[in-house]
Amino acid sequence: MATWIRATGNHQGLPFAVIDKKAAMLHVFAASGRLLGSSPVLLGLAVGDDSVPGIGTRKLSDIRPAERTTPAGRFMSEPGRNLQGEDIVWIDYDAAVSMHRVRASNKADRRLQRLATPTAADNRISYGCVNVPAAFYDAHVKPVFGLQPGVVYVLPETRPLDTLLGMADGSALKPHPISVATH
Repeated sequence: MATWIRATGNHQGLPFAVIDKKAAMLHVFAASGRLLGSSPVLLGLAVGDDSVPGIGTRKLSDIRPAERTTPAGRFMSEPGRNLQGEDIVWIDYDAAVSMHRVRASNKADRRLQRLATPTAADNRISYGCVNVPAAFYDAHVKPVFGLQPGVVYVLPETRPLDTLLGMADGSALKPHPISVATH
């Protein structure tokens, strides 16, 4: 995927990240296309490539386990803050999906332990957000995506990659306009 992004310039000269949901891995790249680092991440509990319509406006307590997906696609990221004032990176603002430091406040979730295991099988726990180890977030995500827009590619797990990103018909090869909302 990174080779295709660099070759086509699909990232429009912006820093970019590739999130491989099947492997539960985040890869962060400089605008030049150079890999800056990779880390395991936690993802949405449910398998799937789409967010439920209107999910970003619902209370967490109203979201069923089957609706807790990390959407796949190409997203323009934006730096932001959550309701607690913590810095985050918005992936899909309307669906309330962001990339942020892992929060280990609910001990029963065992989020830190899940990140430490050698398998991706237990890395599905979030409501859809991408939970990143704090040290990796501070070293790679915040400096790259915390101050400027970037592009986040979330690889699908239920659909073919070429149809999701438009690679088959060539539409993904065309530059996408950069739009940064002021959220």
